[in-house]
Amino acid sequence: MALVEREEVLASLEDMLADAVTGRGKIAIVGGPVATGKTALLNTLVEDALEHGALPLTATCSQAESGLALAVLSQILHNAPLTPEEEERTRNLLHEGARCAMSADPLADYVDQVDAHIVHALCMVLLELAERHPLMIVVDDVQHADRASQLCLAYLARRLRFAHILAIFSQSEETWNAPSLFQTELLRQPHCRRLPLSALSREGVEIMAADIVGDEVARRFTADWHAVSGGNPLLVGALIEDHLAAADTATGTAGAPAGSDPVADPDEIAAGDAYRQAVQACLRRGHPLAARVARGLAVAGDPGHLDRLLDLDAGVVVQALNALHNAGLVGADLHLRHPQARAAVLADLERHERTDLHRRAAELAYGQGAPAAVIAEHLLAASHNGGPWAVPILEEAARQALSEGRVEPAVDYLRLADGACTDDQRRATIKTTLVRAEWRLNPSAPAAHLDELTDAMHRGHLRGSDAVVLAKALLWHGRFDDARDVLDHLGRIGTIMDAETVAEIRAARPWLRCSYTPFLAHIPRVTDVSTQAPPSAPVIGRLEAATALAAVLTKGPHPQTLADVERILRGSRLDDMSMDAVECALLALIYGERSDLAAPWCDLFFEEAASRRAPSRQARLAALRAEISLRQGDLEGAEGLAQMAVRLIPPTSWGVAIGGPLSVLLTSVTAMGRLDEAVQLVNQPVPEAMLQTRYGLHYLHARGRYHLATGDLGMALRDFQTCGELMGSWSLDTPGLISWRTGAAEALIGMGRPERARPLLDEHVTRCAPGPVRARGIGLRLTAAASEPRQRPPLLRRAADMLQASGDQYELARALVDLADAYQAVGELRRARTVARQAQRIAEECEAVPLVNALTQGGPGQPAEPPRAESGSGALSEAERRVASLAAVGYTNREIADKLYITVSTVEQHLTRIYRKLNVTRRSDLPASLEFSTSG
Repeated sequence: MALVEREEVLASLEDMLADAVTGRGKIAIVGGPVATGKTALLNTLVEDALEHGALPLTATCSQAESGLALAVLSQILHNAPLTPEEEERTRNLLHEGARCAMSADPLADYVDQVDAHIVHALCMVLLELAERHPLMIVVDDVQHADRASQLCLAYLARRLRFAHILAIFSQSEETWNAPSLFQTELLRQPHCRRLPLSALSREGVEIMAADIVGDEVARRFTADWHAVSGGNPLLVGALIEDHLAAADTATGTAGAPAGSDPVADPDEIAAGDAYRQAVQACLRRGHPLAARVARGLAVAGDPGHLDRLLDLDAGVVVQALNALHNAGLVGADLHLRHPQARAAVLADLERHERTDLHRRAAELAYGQGAPAAVIAEHLLAASHNGGPWAVPILEEAARQALSEGRVEPAVDYLRLADGACTDDQRRATIKTTLVRAEWRLNPSAPAAHLDELTDAMHRGHLRGSDAVVLAKALLWHGRFDDARDVLDHLGRIGTIMDAETVAEIRAARPWLRCSYTPFLAHIPRVTDVSTQAPPSAPVIGRLEAATALAAVLTKGPHPQTLADVERILRGSRLDDMSMDAVECALLALIYGERSDLAAPWCDLFFEEAASRRAPSRQARLAALRAEISLRQGDLEGAEGLAQMAVRLIPPTSWGVAIGGPLSVLLTSVTAMGRLDEAVQLVNQPVPEAMLQTRYGLHYLHARGRYHLATGDLGMALRDFQTCGELMGSWSLDTPGLISWRTGAAEALIGMGRPERARPLLDEHVTRCAPGPVRARGIGLRLTAAASEPRQRPPLLRRAADMLQASGDQYELARALVDLADAYQAVGELRRARTVARQAQRIAEECEAVPLVNALTQGGPGQPAEPPRAESGSGALSEAERRVASLAAVGYTNREIADKLYITVSTVEQHLTRIYRKLNVTRRSDLPASLEFSTSG
């Protein structure tokens, strides 16, 4: 790679070499910040030395070898073309000189390190060699040279003015130290010249980059690369290397040729392994104090008070920061230029040193009144709880993190606070908040704290509002005896409750009513006390949402209740502790037969949970969305969402709530005909306590559907009846929650007992919400199955209307299958064929394989003749198409007029035009390709 913006210095060195070859010796000091290309420059000159008529002798200094006497001079003389006698004499001189240096006083000035006669003799070796071969002596990083070698080189420098020697010394500029005696000695010589190197300009970075990645990529990234590197060539090269690596990963290619345009994210530069390693190399090659200040800056994140953090003089810190700026590691604001630079510096720290720095940084930040999050982050990095003074700081940082959706750090802060707190009551409050926070990540995580919180309750250290949280956690995990004990304890608190406890209990009552009804009797009844402070907004949200859900399940989905639910959802976000409110509100819409409204809200909150990295909340919302998809007839989607729910948190973490996603999985795979998978789900162990909860109702219903599909009608009837008995005893017997009567009726009809099914279906329809709701459509479909053949078509057409309006495509397909069968039973084969094709299309979209098989393997409508040409249907207007689709499936003119809100005469006129356009003469000849539609 060509040198960039170093041409003038290289030309000056070449001129000085030409002078040295003619006997006018020169000294050059090439200086500059660390990693600014000094070594590359010298290597280029060394490679070309012979072409200029000079013999190169080189040495590279290292801080690790600075204690080895005459080590640098030994490197120079090692490759010198000496005669055997000169080699022997030089070896002896080096050995004797090293012995003298080792025995010298380490505190003495460097001029006393080696006997002057030895220094003279060693230098004469080089001066005599230069008479035979002009020499170019190159010493890289001379600031690390041992003192004895510096003494000899200074001696040589004073004597080479008229020798055939060019001596070049490179050194990193350390601005806080005065020039060393060696440097001073060189600069005093009239034949010495100082050649400084500076960082690359923006144009220089572009030239360097274009040589590797091409002009287009160089233009795109130059500004960023220059900003991140400060023009340091080593850092620039590392950034280019990371860019190429990222591009190779993105495109699956490797070794892109120069001038090509590797595709990487144009809006973000790659700063990866190469950049981090380059940062570490800069620090190791620079002054130790610069590295120390860089570490302090990486830990503190801010240059203020670094002197106190590192116990250094303020002036030294300023000079070190200046050196780091010159090296391209920190910007003009004295902050590290890139987060990966900070990561690299921290990675190079020993663990104990990093821990100690973070601890000191936390104490300094606390003393300066820094934000709680800053102090807490230092304490966390130090794995140090800070003691009692840090408890309120850590609590505040946790609250802020939770409100921002940063759950993991909040959990870490609370754990530190728990370890630092010495007050039992406050510690119980901290642990309760920790339970809530850990719940967002995994509901099983807080289980380890439940026994400790229960013990704190018995010792009187747990607040009433925290006891409600504990009871909910115990209920989730099926620890019902412990939960009952906690709820009874709340009753014993009596009138000493604070406002927050009163509000939490009021919110818990409807929540228990809907999900854990048997425990409702154990929670006390409370009334608001107007003189007390109002409860917090999250508590009010939970109360309103749970109350709305209870109203839907006990009184039905009143329009005002559903309007209140949407208002609650509009005002909810998944910050703080609002998940219960969101869940109850969504369930109110689902059980209120408004899955169409629930779906977009659920999607919105799921995205928010994902952005906040809250897997527990994602899982609960995925389970709700799966239930919505199931009620919309999207069997494959329901299965996928339920699977996602149990992937996000494992089944063992779901507690009794596993009944939610498990019932959706079982119902959906059963409806899709995958009974081998269904039997595995049925055999999967579930908590026995689940049957005392709302989740158990869903599970019993799903298992009943499975038994129906396998033909075990007796077991199916038992599951449905058990479900109904529980719903009745809990006063939650509403079809919007679970249509257990339709399941039981289906089993009875299958057993040949339609007379026992009819009362169940009549009761079911009576309990359904008014209007064309899903549950009513399902009930009408089964009412038709329990009726005489001639009575079935009109009942099934009404059922199909309601199911289509509800959005449940699977139940619509079932109704159409039955309608096709009913038409065939009464001899209306053309209508049977038309409806069967509509049913098949919908069943295929739902992945309902058993329904598709029933239609294609000798099912309804199959014996009919092939359909006529239907090309003319495209000429129908929208109004004519609606009339034709209803007429094709058997609706009378009066029924069509009522459904579409038009007169019978208008229907007759439409049919006249339809027959003419389609070239048919009667209703039964209408084409099957017309969409079945009830819209008007």
